Amino acid sequence: MKILALSGSLRAASVNTALLRAAARLAAPDSTIRLFQGIGALPLFNPDLEASDPAPVAALRAQIMAADALLIASPEYAHGITGVLKNALDWMVACEAFVNKPVAILNASPRATHADASLREILTMMSAQIIEPASVTLALVGAGLDEDGIVAHPEISSALHAALEAMRAHLHAPR
Repeated sequence: MKILALSGSLRAASVNTALLRAAARLAAPDSTIRLFQGIGALPLFNPDLEASDPAPVAALRAQIMAADALLIASPEYAHGITGVLKNALDWMVACEAFVNKPVAILNASPRATHADASLREILTMMSAQIIEPASVTLALVGAGLDEDGIVAHPEISSALHAALEAMRAHLHAPR
């Protein structure tokens, strides 16, 4: 199972990125979760540039297409998802990358309800398939946990492991 992880944060000490990295460490041995590294290198979305297919955009699209599923985590800014994540998603609207693509959403803050709802709306419009049992909200913001702390925390790592198993079950279910 190949999963591409997208973090909506560019911060080096991002809780959302730490959450995705922890998920990669907790994944089953036959699963790989790879964090997309180039989200900050994407040019600002401009429909006039779509035909030229900028290299960072082509790289993101190729990695999404090659993945069996996506795992997305984003902080909430001004009652929405971050600009960097919205920009990445805007680049993918005109292609087929998200059509029927299984996606799980990880929310690092129970207070980030607007970002969660906004992300779900955008993904639904893009025809992605949100895996509800694999989409979880965890109380990480303000908990002082880094990647190691998330992996070591019994309740949080258990919830994350359960989400990954739900994703696995969804991907292996007969269609």
